[in-house]
Amino acid sequence: MARIPEDPFENGGLAGFARDLRAGRTSSEAVTLACLERIDALDGKLGAFQHVAAETALQTAQAMDGLLRAGTDLGPLMGVPIGVKDIYAVDGMPTTNGSLIESAEITGPEGTYVQRLKKAGVVILGKTKTVEFALGGTGQNEARGMPWNPWDLETKRIPGGSSSGSGVATAAGLCGFALGSDTGGSIRIPASFCGLSGLKTSIGLIPTDGVFPLSPTLDTVGALCRSAEDSAIVHAATMGIQVPEAVSPDTLRLGLLREFFFEDLDPEVEDCMDKALRALVEVGITIVELDKSDLPDPKERETIFPPIVGTEILASLGVDRFKAGRNGMDSVTAARASVGLDVSAIDYALALRRHETLKKLADEALRPLDGLIAPTTPMVTLPAEALKTEEGGARGMAASRNTQPGNLWGMCGISIPIQQFGSALPVGLQVLCRRGMDAHALSIGLAIEGIVGRPMRPSLAL
Repeated sequence: MARIPEDPFENGGLAGFARDLRAGRTSSEAVTLACLERIDALDGKLGAFQHVAAETALQTAQAMDGLLRAGTDLGPLMGVPIGVKDIYAVDGMPTTNGSLIESAEITGPEGTYVQRLKKAGVVILGKTKTVEFALGGTGQNEARGMPWNPWDLETKRIPGGSSSGSGVATAAGLCGFALGSDTGGSIRIPASFCGLSGLKTSIGLIPTDGVFPLSPTLDTVGALCRSAEDSAIVHAATMGIQVPEAVSPDTLRLGLLREFFFEDLDPEVEDCMDKALRALVEVGITIVELDKSDLPDPKERETIFPPIVGTEILASLGVDRFKAGRNGMDSVTAARASVGLDVSAIDYALALRRHETLKKLADEALRPLDGLIAPTTPMVTLPAEALKTEEGGARGMAASRNTQPGNLWGMCGISIPIQQFGSALPVGLQVLCRRGMDAHALSIGLAIEGIVGRPMRPSLAL
């Protein structure tokens, strides 16, 4: 087998690439070619990409190099090759939304977030795979295939969803970073399972036009990155703000609710969380133990999330289109969407009203704190075969247990890898913050990353 090119972002991340690019030590064309060669060598097994636009990507990279030579600098993302989740429209590329059902016109034309990134000078390598219509936390997609988590090349393991391909592509070094979306955890879950940093932005902070409308009430967009440092750079560049800096640990007060968020954890998750919490306390972070009465009941996710999302996905697809294509859909996605068929207008309105109440209650509850800390997922990545059993399927559905409350409470949040504390497979630590505190969430993530160390990378010797 031909030698696999080195991951051009492995050592210095986005900041290192930016320095090397401007110093003339590398070029956008060189790193784009390296990513395309890595895709060619690795993606036959990993299956992260739905569509690769190699020729267009190289042309864009050459154009970025030419602009830089001419004295035009578009900023820290200039020349960075990225992947885009296949629920985003990108001019000149097909959109499948992870489905065999034709639905590109629902996604619509290229939207604000992709256009901001293009103006920042990114190079779009192609579209990454997604759970069908972005509805699912394991990564399973019986219609178009589930990517292979790169942390175990012997046993196929779930990558997390719904931004499955974006998680795999970023973790495997097939791109600099990749776009995802988060309606119930779809950025943070693959970040947790693939050893990445994932920022769930506040609802409404970034426009979601040009992205499949799974649930306009809950949908948010963002990126899966290799580190909190990279997440901060991407967020700042797309928002036009200064790059957030790490907050001083001794100023932080983080709430911790053991009931619910720390229940039924895999041993690896429990061990890494315990060690991470001790490390945070040792450098001065205050951990405030909370009682269940201090927060809205996170178990309400079970009664509020399904009617909102089930109704809104059917409103997007149309009932007739859904019924006509349901038998060809992923079985789990179809079952979850089918919930919307039985939701009355009154029940939908009541769920929306309760969602608004929960946002206010959670915002008030977190005012004395900088954030709420918890495991991102209660488990490490599962073998894909486990999903075929009743027990494994139920465990897979629990992947979103700790993430969905943040969506229903209207929060932003970040997942940080902590497997450095002794797990062979990735473990994620999540911090949820009040709505609009996205930059602060990144500052907390940067502080935690400075304490626990930069994330590990998987070995990809096939």
